[in-house]
Amino acid sequence: MTVSVHTNTSALAALQQLNKTNTQLDNVQTRINTGLKVSGAKDNAAVFAVAQSLRSDIGAYDAVGTSLDRAASIGNVALAAGESISDLLIELRAKATAATETSIDTFTRKAFDSDFKAILSQISTILANAAFDGANILDNSNSPGIGFLADADGTRTLTLKTQNLSFGGTIITLAATASLGTVTLAKAAVTAVKTSLDNVNQALANLGSDVRKIEAHSIFVSKLTDALNVGVGNLVDADLAVESAKLQALQVQQQLGVQALGIANSRPQIILSLFQN
Repeated sequence: MTVSVHTNTSALAALQQLNKTNTQLDNVQTRINTGLKVSGAKDNAAVFAVAQSLRSDIGAYDAVGTSLDRAASIGNVALAAGESISDLLIELRAKATAATETSIDTFTRKAFDSDFKAILSQISTILANAAFDGANILDNSNSPGIGFLADADGTRTLTLKTQNLSFGGTIITLAATASLGTVTLAKAAVTAVKTSLDNVNQALANLGSDVRKIEAHSIFVSKLTDALNVGVGNLVDADLAVESAKLQALQVQQQLGVQALGIANSRPQIILSLFQN
């Protein structure tokens, strides 16, 4: 090997190795700090692209989950209101049936009629308040139903169908102005209430089926999102136990590299001894 004051081959080799060790050490420290083995495109372009695509899907499914949660809330509020209306229709039938008796006096009939109309008013109040986040599927404001997101592309929807429980409709055939003022009116009310009660119970069954379908899909979307998160983690997450071991090894290599560079830098001093008398 040539001994020269201009070129120190050993020092250059030691410096290159030390720079390599420092680069590896920086990479390991970055993985430990971020918890990621692929934190950017320069770490692994292909894996980073796949991970970003999956993250996009996860964000979209989060939006789907929010939409389905809103759908379930709207449906559950409607079910609670519909069940209350069903209970009130049972009361209405009892009042109307009692009012068909021909022997009751005028005072009693007025009492029945007053109670009957008070319950009708209560049903109207429930219908008006059966809304969640501005959506009511028990009146005719959202006919024939409301669609909610079902997939990440926004191409499929799940529909929560309207069950119109307004008075004088196809479900509640009873008029809002129904009265028990006479035996004839009471008998007509009994028939209308019975039909309405059967229709309401069927509407509740239909609504319950829609809500169950939405809740089942919401559970699926949640599981799918979890699976995607795990998939992204498998691609980009760093194994911190492995990185810890690498860190210790590289720190030792760094110290040895510094010592090796120091030894290599001292070699040109040998030249001085060659020219001493």
